[in-house]
Amino acid sequence: MLESFPPVGPVAPPTRNRLLAALPPRELERMLKWLESVELVLRHIIYEPHASIQHVYFPTSGAVSMIILAPEGAVEVGSVGNEGFTGVCTLLFADSMPTRAIVQADGEAYRMKVGIFRALVNESLPMRRLFARYTLALSNQAAQSVACNRLHSLEARCARWLLLSHDRVDGNFIVLTQEFLSYMLGVHRPAVTLAAGTLQKAGLIHSSRGMIEITNRPGLEEAACGCYQAMRDDLDELVHS
Repeated sequence: MLESFPPVGPVAPPTRNRLLAALPPRELERMLKWLESVELVLRHIIYEPHASIQHVYFPTSGAVSMIILAPEGAVEVGSVGNEGFTGVCTLLFADSMPTRAIVQADGEAYRMKVGIFRALVNESLPMRRLFARYTLALSNQAAQSVACNRLHSLEARCARWLLLSHDRVDGNFIVLTQEFLSYMLGVHRPAVTLAAGTLQKAGLIHSSRGMIEITNRPGLEEAACGCYQAMRDDLDELVHS
């Protein structure tokens, strides 16, 4: 089946994506000629709800948010950076997701056609195992976020979200409006303004129009709830250990 797909081929092994880098060298080599290098453009929508998914994406920098849309607003239910890939539903015999996938931080990624991805995974036990464990980690992340949104203060949740974003970008600057952050946290913009103001007064971030700078990473980690470290530990245990 794979012979029917023309190769595209990246310029170099995509080791900046931690999930691909975790594959055995032989398995990664099998994927290389069908990975295509693309830009992740800020606010670009890569999947619409219930629309057929054409590609899976492996970010090397930047991040993609999965957002549930409702008449009352929107809320983030998961995010993917250089630790994973988008389109996990394709492993579960589904062709679409109920969420919108939108680029929350610009960067770069490798993408692969869904048909090729499925064929490769079906032929490789190491791929199936690694990508299935990542799918579980992503599901656990969503469950952790639900608990976090119910149990922890907005300031702690905001710190958690900023830390996850900081992990996925180059440098200390995150291109982010407070309106977009309100979607990510599922609250109204005035509440986000107050939470970000509290973190700024503590010297942990500097917020300007459309941009947040992380100025004190250790302090931001102290301000975050334990969900940040729990998410990191779960991912490392399931995927990157």
